[in-house]
This record gives sequence, C-alpha cells and structure tokens, in this order.
Amino acid sequence: MSPNVVVIIPAYNEQDSIAKVIAEIPREWINEIVVVSNGSTDETESRAEQAGATVLKEPKRGYGQACLTGIAHVAQSNPDIVVFLDGDHSDFPGQMPDLIRPISEQGFDMVIGSRALGSKENGSMTPQQVFGNALATRLMRLFYGVKYTDLGPFRAIRFDRLMQLGMQDRNYGWTIEMQLKAAKKRYKTCEVPVDYRRRIGVSKVSGTLKGTIMAGYKILTAIFRYL
Repeated sequence: MSPNVVVIIPAYNEQDSIAKVIAEIPREWINEIVVVSNGSTDETESRAEQAGATVLKEPKRGYGQACLTGIAHVAQSNPDIVVFLDGDHSDFPGQMPDLIRPISEQGFDMVIGSRALGSKENGSMTPQQVFGNALATRLMRLFYGVKYTDLGPFRAIRFDRLMQLGMQDRNYGWTIEMQLKAAKKRYKTCEVPVDYRRRIGVSKVSGTLKGTIMAGYKILTAIFRYL
C-alpha cells in the first residue's frame, strides 16, 4: 500500500518559478501539494492554484512560520510522510522518490536531501552558504554525534515523528531545529544526494546581507541551545 504523502512549499513572491516546481513533482507519489504563500504580493497564489496546488495564505513572514501553517493544514488528513520543498526551482522535485523510499521501504524517520553529496550548478550556492553548511554540520557532529553534510530544505519526514519534535522556529532556524531535535530523539535518519541549480529570482536569505547574517546567527545559536 502506497504511503499518504503530502508536499509543503513555503513561497514568498515566487510567481516566476512556482508553477515550474509544481509541474515537476511526480504526482503518482503525492496526495496533496500545499503552497503556503508567505505574504506574497505578486501572482504566486494564482499561479500555484492554476498548477493544481492547495494554496494557504500566511501573512506573518518567516520560513518556519509558513512551514508551521502548512503542517497545521495537512494535520487534518494525518499523512504518513511530509516532504518540504522550496518554491524557487533550485531543487529538483523529480528526485522526491529518492527521499521518500528510505522512509516507506527501509524504516527511516527522516531523510535530508544533501546538496553537498549531489551535483550543484555553478553559482547555485553562495560561498557563505557552503561555508555555513560545512561549519554547522561539523559542529553538529562534534556536539550531537550525527553525520550530516547539509542543512538543505529539500527533506522528507514521517508525519508522526515531525509532530513529536514540537517545531517552534518561525524563520531562519527551521531546518537546523528539525535536525537537532531529531538527533536528540535518536531518530533513524539518513541523507540522499540531490542536485541543485540556480534559483529563479533573488534569494530572500542568502541574497541579502541581513538574511545571511541572521541565518548564520540562528544556526549557530540553535546548535548550542539544544545541547
């Protein structure tokens, strides 16, 4: 029996990319695609609806805030697996089965799509992103004993395990909070290689000085907060 899988896509002003992302998701694996419009002021919402997604409006800004809104919605259908995916077309949605299979067939609780293990298009990640991921994952190995290579947003997790984490971060620290809490709870996790390409549009995090600084601060403080 196939698992009940839903996809949550946080999106802020991604009108040029969101339909492309939705179109590349392998539908035979997915029961619902949820796009959470995080205060978008362009045509993100209408284009996502036209592409076949369920669209939620979350006026409070923040990546984690959008994810929490998506989780509250999908909880009504109590899915088996939730996949998180960015709406900027930097990930390859067609690789989604690679993240789902270790959970559905091998008993893993969470699977991280690792850009470090896959192929990256030149310029798809800034030097500060590469350095920040390397530093954070080394500190996680040192303090938590887990061997991650990336904090990538493309990931899958069993829904019941996700709810047990009690996720709280509402912005830049969402991905690392999930991985750190999973480590503390000794979830069975793994990474799979995923490819990465230049995003469509300008990044709201790594594309700005403020976003880069805040993301770095949240990641480092999270590592020590959850010890």
